[in-house]
Amino acid sequence: MDFRFDIIYDYAPLFLRGTLLTIGISLLGILFGSILGLVIGIGKMSPKRYLNLPTSAYINFFRGTPLLVQVYIVHFGIIPPIYGSTNVIVAAIVALSLNSAAYTAEIYRAGIQSIDKGQREAAYSLGMTHRQAMRHIIIPQAIKRMIPAFGNEFIVLIKDSSIVSVIAAPELMYWGKVMQTQYYRIWEPYLTAAAIYFVLTYSLSKLLAYLERKV
Repeated sequence: MDFRFDIIYDYAPLFLRGTLLTIGISLLGILFGSILGLVIGIGKMSPKRYLNLPTSAYINFFRGTPLLVQVYIVHFGIIPPIYGSTNVIVAAIVALSLNSAAYTAEIYRAGIQSIDKGQREAAYSLGMTHRQAMRHIIIPQAIKRMIPAFGNEFIVLIKDSSIVSVIAAPELMYWGKVMQTQYYRIWEPYLTAAAIYFVLTYSLSKLLAYLERKV
């Protein structure tokens, strides 16, 4: 196989720029998604139907439809009326955040509900309020159980961010497509992109494993 390292060298600055953007939109996606997911997760656990029903519908919609469709809806339908014109970076961050929120909401819910009810009852018997029981007993244990799930969600989000290349967001996969189109080559652009994605996700998985051991 004729593998051309020279064109990889030529595109190295663009791959670096795309990698930084991939990391940036993934970080913002998981950050905003975690904040929104906390609100949705609390709503999903609420016994009140006016909170439970819309949050459940949100989770079902974003988990039940392709991310590609969500990206198109945000890019063509939501961002232009709000932003005044289309913006691929903003659309990418918003779409990834909305999608991630549906999954992080379930992580919050599963983490909190995984704590045995007996511990909450024991906290109440010691005179703690609901807020004190959540703060001192439930949440600290739940956070430790949530870390692996959040790590998986972040890794998935980094890989899924490649989808925003369809709206021409200049992230890692976008430059791979540009390189493939310019040189009519398959192996160089996509193997390079795959290698960079692997380094990102593998490094992150090792970092999260370290943090999990420390918590």
